[in-house]
Amino acid sequence: MLLLVRRQKIIMRRVIIAGNWKMNKNIAESIDLANTVKRSLYDVESVEIVLCPPFTSLSDVNEVLIESNIGLGAQDVYWEKEGAFTGEVSCSMLKSAGCKYCIVGHSERRQFFGETNETVNKKAKALLANSLKPIVCVGEKLEDRKADKTFQVVKDHVVNSLAGLTKEDMANVVVAYEPVWAIGTGVNATKEQAQEVHKYIRGLLKEMFDEATADSVRIQYGGSVKPDNIKELIQQEDVDGALVGGASLKADPFAQIVRGCL
Repeated sequence: MLLLVRRQKIIMRRVIIAGNWKMNKNIAESIDLANTVKRSLYDVESVEIVLCPPFTSLSDVNEVLIESNIGLGAQDVYWEKEGAFTGEVSCSMLKSAGCKYCIVGHSERRQFFGETNETVNKKAKALLANSLKPIVCVGEKLEDRKADKTFQVVKDHVVNSLAGLTKEDMANVVVAYEPVWAIGTGVNATKEQAQEVHKYIRGLLKEMFDEATADSVRIQYGGSVKPDNIKELIQQEDVDGALVGGASLKADPFAQIVRGCL
């Protein structure tokens, strides 16, 4: 019975694997990596695949990915339509570059660039208004987990980052749980730790919206995802994919992660 329920949920929530290249790869390197990934995964249909290169490479990577089974995503956005906001990029700019997705609220944006739940919320709303899909990142720091504040921090991130969104909006939102202590450290959350928090997030979504909405939202895990741990993570009932950092910078491990979800 449990296996049947799991299979039904997999059918309802298509697995999504997104590669966040962060501040890596120039244009030529981005084109080469995108081409290699496309060739490696051309036959994958049951997993949604997204590549998120740096802003400078978006248009060029989009040319590589046109008519492929891989979508394009950005790593950040600004919520205003246009104006005197030096260094920022708007939703319309991302759309013109071919983007379908955009990461918002990544822990590195929160840690190094002052991102808050309020700015994440503004960005998510702007993306949705422009028919772009936000990948909203939430997650606790090591000191939060040690202080038994994981659920408190995650609730704060989820409730306030998604404030004011509708059930219809949530059909186009992906939530990414990324325990900050596991990002780039080589130490990932155990499958039990990941499942515990993913289940908690789904419970919050049920409280905020309704059960049907909560069941339909895809929740990714992010934090030292590798080919050798993806299988056990993706087998968890409430883990619907992965936001992959370092392992997405080479085609082979990223392809292995995607195929580990088949």
